[in-house]
Amino acid sequence: MTKKIVNVAVGVIIRDAQFFVCKRAKEQHQGGLWEFPGGKIEAQETVTQALARELKEEIGIDVHSSEHLLVIEHDYGDKQVKLEVHKVEDFSGHAVGLEGQPSQWVNWNELNQLAFPAANVAILEALAQQYGMDQ
Repeated sequence: MTKKIVNVAVGVIIRDAQFFVCKRAKEQHQGGLWEFPGGKIEAQETVTQALARELKEEIGIDVHSSEHLLVIEHDYGDKQVKLEVHKVEDFSGHAVGLEGQPSQWVNWNELNQLAFPAANVAILEALAQQYGMDQ
């Protein structure tokens, strides 16, 4: 039996050399780990539409534009995900965890100290390469 692939739009929110991250609820898949915000892409949505909708619902920002960073396909064993990752630097509003999730702005060194789901490692690697940072 083939596992269903969950398509997810992910936003790497960047402001003043800091990154916005949220902590997954304990009861969620990969619960207790930090993540870049986003959510499932609905059937009739483009990645950018899903990203804008999810970031408005989850952290209260309005995305004006985003830039494709990478696509990650990862099999967790119990679930397969396809992460469509975009950098978001052009937005308005104040990012905050609207669903009760802990959230924070962190700099590069702090970001590298956080525990992320395995699929997110590629995001950190892409950011390190793009910004010339040490991993």
